[in-house]
Amino acid sequence: MDAVSGGSVVTLVRGARRYGLSKSKIAAFEQCPRKLWLSKHRPEAALVDDGAEARFATGHEVGEIACGLWPTGVMVEAEPDLAAAVARTRTLIDQGWSEPIFEATFEHDGVLVRVDVLLPMRDGWAIAEVKSSAGVKDYHLGDLATQAWVVARSGTPVSSACIRHIDSSFRLQREGDYAGLFRDAECLDLLADLIADRDAIVARARAVLAGDEPDVRAGEHCARPFACEFSSYCARHDPPGPDWPISLLPRTGRAIAARWAEEGLFDLNDLKPGVLANAVHERVREATVTGEAYLDRQGAIEATKGWAWPRAYLDFETIGPAAPRWVGCRPFQQIPFQFSCHIEAEGGEIIHTGFLSIDGGDPRRACAEALVAQLGAERCGAIIAYNAAFERRCVRDLAEAFPDLAQALIEIEARIVDLLPVTREVYYHRDQRGSWSIKAVLPTIAPDLAYDDLEVKDGGAAQQAWFEAARAETSNTRRDQLKAGLETYCERDTEAMIVLLRRLTGAGRVDGPGVGARP
Repeated sequence: MDAVSGGSVVTLVRGARRYGLSKSKIAAFEQCPRKLWLSKHRPEAALVDDGAEARFATGHEVGEIACGLWPTGVMVEAEPDLAAAVARTRTLIDQGWSEPIFEATFEHDGVLVRVDVLLPMRDGWAIAEVKSSAGVKDYHLGDLATQAWVVARSGTPVSSACIRHIDSSFRLQREGDYAGLFRDAECLDLLADLIADRDAIVARARAVLAGDEPDVRAGEHCARPFACEFSSYCARHDPPGPDWPISLLPRTGRAIAARWAEEGLFDLNDLKPGVLANAVHERVREATVTGEAYLDRQGAIEATKGWAWPRAYLDFETIGPAAPRWVGCRPFQQIPFQFSCHIEAEGGEIIHTGFLSIDGGDPRRACAEALVAQLGAERCGAIIAYNAAFERRCVRDLAEAFPDLAQALIEIEARIVDLLPVTREVYYHRDQRGSWSIKAVLPTIAPDLAYDDLEVKDGGAAQQAWFEAARAETSNTRRDQLKAGLETYCERDTEAMIVLLRRLTGAGRVDGPGVGARP
């Protein structure tokens, strides 16, 4: 139901054009007036949102589950038009309907909203806005206030308004039984000021739509609460900033940049040696100014000398649905459906193995068995991951799910070591631009081993590929394409770790056997 943005209407009042509004349009205005104006007058300026379809699918799935928990409820369809939906909702209320109403539709002063769940109460009606998040976020309150304002102003008393969000402690006990998945956070008392502002906000939003394009400077609102799809359009005439802004400094870079901006300094090249107290920040500054990569090879050798051979390089791909699909799973639990593993002998020989399940079934058992078979102590020593907390968590969850495999999986978890903190401590190239993600580091050591040429380029795309492949309507040809894309992407991650560790320690050739030629 997050996915339903509500309709909008355009009416004529006294010969002048009057712009209808919806919950989502008011939310856009509250983030940035220019965003609202562009969404109406220049929608073609928006960048394509690659994650929109996945978010819509999640919202739709969660909304269907929320409705399914009330089998006696009635759905107000948007067809044949939203005016009919408003009339249908009013008829149900006026006739004393005593069960939940889904997508109840209301209009006041040209503002139209569709309420996810409207519940009859003794002293009025309760509004429940369903969200596929684990808690209440600040921007949820604005959405809820708009709904409460429209519902109340249209003549329906509101006695409760809540955010119905996912309870992250829920665990699926029986297939398809989602009783207990949601938790209601009552918010009506928090909405008084927001509701009181709705008249003024609606008037201002409508004035913005009727006027010329607003001139709004870029700022934090461009990314909060959502990354704005018009950011590139708005920045097209901005003067170019420094190539190496101080904000690139890791973790606290924005705050540091703000302090130096007060002295008129914006570029890392403008900072003198020694002015940055943090050793990592000074390292980043120096590498940026000189253009010479920082590499503490001896430090890398010392940090990794205890990593036993043969070394395995492990990377998981996972899905984390808001509503758990399989018995024993929690909301948002990362379920591994794929792993890639390169096993490297001390002499340089490399073999690749892995696992992939995209048939839509529960992949956990097969994944756990493959891990035990391929990563047992008799086959490898240290198991190297990048940001290893994630891999350890995946393995622990599998051990919990399958007690008969738990001992072997816990032993595997105990051998997982982390290449990320080693890299962060001993290496930096200015082209990383303040990031030590594997995708930021890899192009600085092996440009031809990047991800831009892959069909699946990141973890988000891998999740989308799994969901597409798992659909019954997906053709075998397309499923084979997705399978190949996933295998290439995940293998690239573990291949990258081999190349990186060789670059850090100087052990063997960067273009060692099985890895392929590197510059």
